[in-house]
Amino acid sequence: MKVAYIFKTNMASTFQLATMILPQLEQNTQGVEVVGMFFFDENANVLRKGNETGERLNKIAKEHGMLIMACNQCALRRDLADGDFDQCGTGNVQPKNMIEVGQVGCFPQLYSSLGGNMPNLVITL
Repeated sequence: MKVAYIFKTNMASTFQLATMILPQLEQNTQGVEVVGMFFFDENANVLRKGNETGERLNKIAKEHGMLIMACNQCALRRDLADGDFDQCGTGNVQPKNMIEVGQVGCFPQLYSSLGGNMPNLVITL
């Protein structure tokens, strides 16, 4: 089964991702294929270059071809992207200060990026 995670609730990336999901991915014990992760609000900060959890995620994502994307408005507000708010959803906002695999976008970019590898299940944390 293919799954994608959406990190929306407060501290989901520092709790569920860092202490449960990421260790399981590193140990290859999760039992599903994770095809993508999408980060909202403060959860986007985990994708900042140099963040320990983000760097671990970067390694796993590169190994497995996993999509890692932050909401472009959320990234702009946290200095993780270049662009203007009126560009959100257009694909013109560009990541900065992010882990190597980190992307930014809105739902149109998320859907097109997952297009060839759609999840069977989306889990919002």
